[in-house]
Amino acid sequence: MVNLTINGMPIQVEDGTSILDAAKKVNIKIPTLCYNPDLPPWAACGICIVRMEGSPKMVRACTTPVAEGMKVVTHDPEIIQVRRTVVELILSNHPNDCLHCPRNGNCELQQLAAEFGIREVPFKNIVKDLPIDDSNPSIVLNPEKCVRCGRCVKVCQEMQNVWAIEFLGRGINGRIASAADVPLGESPCIKCGQCAAHCPVGAIYERDDTRKVWAALQNKDIYPVVQIAPAVRVALGEEFGLEPGTIVTKKIYAALRRLGFKTVFDTNFAADLTIIEEGTELVKRLTEGKGEIPLITSCCPAWVDYLEKYYPDMIPHFSTAKSPQQMMGAMIKAYWAQKAGVDPAKVFSVSIMPCTAKKWETNRNDDMKSSGYQDVDVSITTRELARMIKQAGIDILNLPDEDADSPLGPYTGAGTIFGATGGVMEAAVRTAYYLVTKKEMGDVNFKAARGLQGVKEAEVDMNGTKIRIAIAHQMGNIAVVLEKIKEAKAAGKEVPYHFVEVMACRGGCIAGGGQPYGCTDEVRSKRIAGIYADDEKSTYRCSHQNPFIKQVYDEFLGEPNGHKAHKLLHTHYVARPLYQK
Repeated sequence: MVNLTINGMPIQVEDGTSILDAAKKVNIKIPTLCYNPDLPPWAACGICIVRMEGSPKMVRACTTPVAEGMKVVTHDPEIIQVRRTVVELILSNHPNDCLHCPRNGNCELQQLAAEFGIREVPFKNIVKDLPIDDSNPSIVLNPEKCVRCGRCVKVCQEMQNVWAIEFLGRGINGRIASAADVPLGESPCIKCGQCAAHCPVGAIYERDDTRKVWAALQNKDIYPVVQIAPAVRVALGEEFGLEPGTIVTKKIYAALRRLGFKTVFDTNFAADLTIIEEGTELVKRLTEGKGEIPLITSCCPAWVDYLEKYYPDMIPHFSTAKSPQQMMGAMIKAYWAQKAGVDPAKVFSVSIMPCTAKKWETNRNDDMKSSGYQDVDVSITTRELARMIKQAGIDILNLPDEDADSPLGPYTGAGTIFGATGGVMEAAVRTAYYLVTKKEMGDVNFKAARGLQGVKEAEVDMNGTKIRIAIAHQMGNIAVVLEKIKEAKAAGKEVPYHFVEVMACRGGCIAGGGQPYGCTDEVRSKRIAGIYADDEKSTYRCSHQNPFIKQVYDEFLGEPNGHKAHKLLHTHYVARPLYQK
């Protein structure tokens, strides 16, 4: 432990702690712009400068470790003036179009300018005339607004190991761009949106599709139907002042109806459906040898994109089950429309997702039209839904609770935990145990699957049958698992796992690229706690127990993995180059 004082206050912290983190422990906020707790600090912006008592030298708090006897001064007139000047210099290279910016009102640079009382900039405004890159179906890149904090580069290269974004040029000519300076839509980008989630300004943001949704809602010839993903219910409340993890599911249903949606379904139901299809696929691979082991989950579209580009040799291991979003889209137009007497050609199917890659997934291949129509017409993020609710003047927190519509609305606890890393695995284990043993699990809480550890491994005893599993989240952690599998196969040895779950984003969908800004591990943990609280209070906690799932198979699908189920609920994969044309 190290003893020091910060602004005269004594504090003891662990050796190696940065001054920035030490200050937080005594409730002192040192301003930052490039710093993010998900990323290693690299002192790019210079706003976090502090000094040692009695010394004129200033150091950067994010990268300077504490030392025994250190006496830190975080605020004095000179420090404040230097910080103000740094912000003014950044603003001198930044467009003055806040009212047109997607981050207006939720911009870290804007907030700093307000905190420092900057009303005018004493430097000439020099903004490079750089074109917006909107070639990507999920993410828009506006390099003019880049403040060169480096967060997006570090996220893409170090957290996600995708390397789709980089800095080009030097000095005043430096800019953010996609790799090799090709359009972002042709780069190795997997559309996960973590660059947008970590960008402090409006340089990278999700493609806004809300106008398409508004147009459909106002078209009397269209029948608008909507689904909401598991992770949305524990994050949307943050946009309206609630704590992360607060469950607002029934408020969301009510708000969606007030927006104009005629029927409201829940993607959790389709998550239950996914477990039946994927669980059956796993059991068949294990007991009948129908497919490669391990089976690898396919619910995350960014992960699907990554695998097709970086590990196409692993495609035979991929589950053919579609994601819950796409299963629900197919079931709405192929099953529900017929049952409800609605012309499927007039159904406009919208999904509310925590994920930017879901926008791309709606047109991933022709399997996304298995109903005979576009299965999901538009996918919007949690942030986009929040904007729509605010635009409509809906006081969501004071709405009466409402339920989703049947039969594609009611869900089990297993369906809701899809939103957290390890959730798909835990849900699958609950049902796979039943499929293998014909008995229910005594304790369905499979805690070995939970937590924020990058790679989790465990073994499940299914009445004598041992199933080895692995769970990986945050794309940079995936290679460890895949390389273990490849090495075992190359050596002719038994593969280390039977079933592998992968999520592209740290924490899983609860921290997807379309969720409310400001996600940290603390926020992730609260959202995950909300997900499992929703699971705990569910009447049914295993997907195979959902009576409406049974109804759908009895009335329409037939048997799991059967002919009709395969046509509507499954897909295929192809190897694709890193750089698209």
